[in-house]
Amino acid sequence: MGTQAERLTWTRNDALVAVGAAAVDLTGFAFETQFEGVSLEVTAAFCVVASAMALLARRRHPLVTLAAVLVLGAVVNLTASVSPHFGLTPAVALYSVAVACRPVAMVLAALATAPLVSLGQGGLPFGDGFGLLANTGATLLVLTTGLLARRWQQETEAKRILIAERAVAEERRRIARELHDIVAHHITTMQLMAGGARANLAHDPGAAREALVTLEDSGRLALTEMRQLLDVLRAGEEPETAPPAPQPGAGDLERIITESRLAGMDTEFSVSGPARPLPPTVGLTVFRVVQEALTNTRKHAGNAPARVRLTYRPDEVAVEVCDEGPRDGAGRRAPSRRGGHGLVGMRERVALHGGTLEAAPGADGGFRVAARLPLPPDGGAPHDQNDPLREEPTR
Repeated sequence: MGTQAERLTWTRNDALVAVGAAAVDLTGFAFETQFEGVSLEVTAAFCVVASAMALLARRRHPLVTLAAVLVLGAVVNLTASVSPHFGLTPAVALYSVAVACRPVAMVLAALATAPLVSLGQGGLPFGDGFGLLANTGATLLVLTTGLLARRWQQETEAKRILIAERAVAEERRRIARELHDIVAHHITTMQLMAGGARANLAHDPGAAREALVTLEDSGRLALTEMRQLLDVLRAGEEPETAPPAPQPGAGDLERIITESRLAGMDTEFSVSGPARPLPPTVGLTVFRVVQEALTNTRKHAGNAPARVRLTYRPDEVAVEVCDEGPRDGAGRRAPSRRGGHGLVGMRERVALHGGTLEAAPGADGGFRVAARLPLPPDGGAPHDQNDPLREEPTR
């Protein structure tokens, strides 16, 4: 129900409507008294203004507001020397009832409005037939307008809810793609690390220990990233007190390249052009494209050598991941055919930024993934010449 102060509050728009209705009705009342050659009664003018001021409560109490307007209007009709008419104040009050109240209340309000605004018309208790008919038509017109506005508001609210639900669904699909990228990459790396540790445990304990440390770090990072994404799906829980870790970007490519090398895949990484900061979402897309491409290489091509090339251009950033493909029992390159959710996710990520993605088998075997992402003209200043990302290609 709220406190008394809350029930008596109104908005600036409510005040403007009330003042406007009072000005229009009082002006019309004054013109009509001059036209008919009678004096302007102070009591009638006060009731006109008071009925308009009642509109301040029309949003919270539409039925009470309409009742007050009709009672004060009846006082004006019975005390004034001019013929009453359907003013702006009762029209606004009835409109508010049509917008906010149930059908039964709307019907009762309409049945009461037409005769009460006609009370005293032509000197008769309920006015002459023409005045009553005109006010009945005005009542129906206002009621119809209110019903149409109510339907429009309902449709607008339904569209707003639908748009919000679509946004939630799109966010959930994005999270699903993020989870796929994280799980596929880290689980594949952990599997290879575990196999390498097992193979080197007897004759090279140092290499086995290094593989186990990398496996542990990869598992911890996977859990952290998954926890951050799954937190988005939680509803109605208290917000986290600590800020989440930043999303990876192009500057983190060295880390996954190192993981690929430790997993036994010969991976070459090179950077062309003056490196500069990328928008966070673009940097994350570059990182995920490389991560997914290397994961696919390990899945479909084993430990085939791979090349990662990051190119900075004035208006775009390009990333290319190529591998030599799997080999058959005779050491010859076998045809590479890849697909699935990973490539679909990469394509959607790149398209979201207006870029292009090429993912197809190479002419001499293997597989090539190349993405180009446009950048704004002021996409960032070049890094220092000693930036590690400007190193020459390494093996």
